[in-house]
Amino acid sequence: MRAVRPKKFLGQHFLTDLSIASRIADTVDACPELPILEVGPGMGVMTQFLVQKSRQVKVVEIDYESVEYLRRTYPELEDSIIEDDFLKMHLERTFEGSPFVLTGNYPYNISSQIFFKMLDYKALIPCCTGMIQKEVAERIAAKPGSKTYGILSVLIQAWYDVEYLFTVEPGVFNPPPKVRSAVIRLTRNETTKLGCDEKLFKRLVKTTFNQRRKTLRNNIKPLLSQLETESVAKPDFTELLADPIMTQRPEQLSVQNFIDLTLRLEHELKK
Repeated sequence: MRAVRPKKFLGQHFLTDLSIASRIADTVDACPELPILEVGPGMGVMTQFLVQKSRQVKVVEIDYESVEYLRRTYPELEDSIIEDDFLKMHLERTFEGSPFVLTGNYPYNISSQIFFKMLDYKALIPCCTGMIQKEVAERIAAKPGSKTYGILSVLIQAWYDVEYLFTVEPGVFNPPPKVRSAVIRLTRNETTKLGCDEKLFKRLVKTTFNQRRKTLRNNIKPLLSQLETESVAKPDFTELLADPIMTQRPEQLSVQNFIDLTLRLEHELKK
């Protein structure tokens, strides 16, 4: 059967090394028994190992050519192939509201968006594994104080424990990407609630990292202006801006620091 042609506009880089495909498939074993949703299966190089795990497997693929290939190569998946855009899916319908493991050789041009979607459905996704750009994997796994620590680091680590598993070289793909890749695993931690306004927490994190080289005092001001406009009462952030923490840069703050800062913003808004 003719191979699928990789499409640049879909960010497709098909993995060709079966041993690596098997290793990635095995990362889902950290969450045994749960059904599996694979994103972007392409020609099924990982799928062939996932279907051997004696649990329900569904795949979501937007590329019609790949869907046709999968149907012909894996007829047992006929009722489990979802031809759709993962970013637009209602994931609560995928396994009738049951939790599942998310995995895949993720399209590199939308990998960050995939993880933001995962966070929206964190109650349904106790485990997420897969391959992404090495740079993005390092950002997700980065600790406070690191130059790679940023928005993804904070938002994901608030809810998941992160494992950087191994690095993958470009030569095992068709076509070879211009960057190295990495396989990671995210496992839900014990946090069920942050204890603060989670939407405000997200806004705070995103705003403060917009200009990461500046101190918190400078890069939090756009958010404070927005909050002043949205609030019926006029909050006074003078005391907050005078706090020594405001002399730090965002990459110096832990997840808990961001939670505490969110609580302080809430306190001022309620006065």
